[in-house]
Amino acid sequence: MTDKTILIIGTYDTKNDELDFIAGKIRSLGGGTMTLDVSVLGDPEHATDISKHEVAEAGGGSIADAIASGSEHIAMNLMSQGACALARQLCETGKIDGVIILGGTMGTDLALDVCQGLPIGFPKYVVSTVSFSALIPSERLSPDIQMILWAGGLYGLNAICRSSLAQAAGAVLGAARAAEPAASDRPVIGITSLGTSCLKYIKFLKPELEQRGYEVAVFHAMGMGGMAFEQIAGQKGFVCVFDFAGSELGNLLAGSVVNAGKDRHRAAGRAGIPQIVAPGCMDLIDFAGWQDIPERFRDRPLHTHNKLVTNTIYNTEERREIARELNRRIAETTTPTHLIIPNGGIEEWDKPGGDCHDPEGLEAFVKELRASVADHVEVTETEAHINDNEFSALALAIFDRWVSEGIVPTAERS
Repeated sequence: MTDKTILIIGTYDTKNDELDFIAGKIRSLGGGTMTLDVSVLGDPEHATDISKHEVAEAGGGSIADAIASGSEHIAMNLMSQGACALARQLCETGKIDGVIILGGTMGTDLALDVCQGLPIGFPKYVVSTVSFSALIPSERLSPDIQMILWAGGLYGLNAICRSSLAQAAGAVLGAARAAEPAASDRPVIGITSLGTSCLKYIKFLKPELEQRGYEVAVFHAMGMGGMAFEQIAGQKGFVCVFDFAGSELGNLLAGSVVNAGKDRHRAAGRAGIPQIVAPGCMDLIDFAGWQDIPERFRDRPLHTHNKLVTNTIYNTEERREIARELNRRIAETTTPTHLIIPNGGIEEWDKPGGDCHDPEGLEAFVKELRASVADHVEVTETEAHINDNEFSALALAIFDRWVSEGIVPTAERS
């Protein structure tokens, strides 16, 4: 008897030995395996549980179609679509408990698609020759993906790559054994924030919401955190959201790598989740600490947060555009949406004496935010700073009203 079953995906025509090694390691540890072949041209040494023909059919075509295309890219996209559909189906029906995928750039491209199609909390492991490479943009990464470099293993097994493959096999099986369903017996509130040196409302809101019987999930809005927030919102994993940290949107518009993808601030509205929104940190652009500051930002004040993150501020016209874009995105919903505008400031460093203090820029931003908001979005302005307790109390009052009106379901008090 085996306790957990791991789906193993790869091109069995060229990587049969490596994939068999992974399967053998998982089975030696007491796990079960299911194999899925995404080869196109060749055939595996032994039959796999799911053949390449089944994969291509699930992708809406055939192996003959893939070969006739004459393009590796087109062929692998077909296999990717099929692998995604089959992995998702196997996950939803409880036939697998985790997935491990091995490949070079082609296999990694497919692996990223498969992992994004699986829910958060489902173990997903990628063994790749380009793990952690700059080739992989953040928007291709599923929030809880695990990766290991397939070191020295591009062509055949050896002592070096066996070490990586063995670790990966043990890691995905261990994750499957330890995983807990991402489900709660209490309604879940999703909140975006940054560290409390910059945004402090979570200190007020989290205990208040928990006292009301809700579970609170706080997402670090530095790219991957925002992606996870959007993915769970899109799956209707929250009963309400407090989306108060918006620098990922400005980063996206400015071309920063510290972004959460093109659909930031959209998933909750599309999923019909009530949302309370505020423009926390939307005056800041975040740069990775390792990258050079682009020329157009070098004459602006810089705030070195740590060795990973350096911030600067937007000019007045850039702030106006960010305000308009936020309003465009939250206007896409027909679900209750309430925008809070804190006229006193939107992050700790914009206070007088702070590195990012710019009262004229803040005034222009607030004015544009006020002017461009859609008619069906409720708006409340406050003279408080976003880090003042008055702001948090206002947000909580809106939430409590929504609960009393039945917009947000009630929860049992703890």
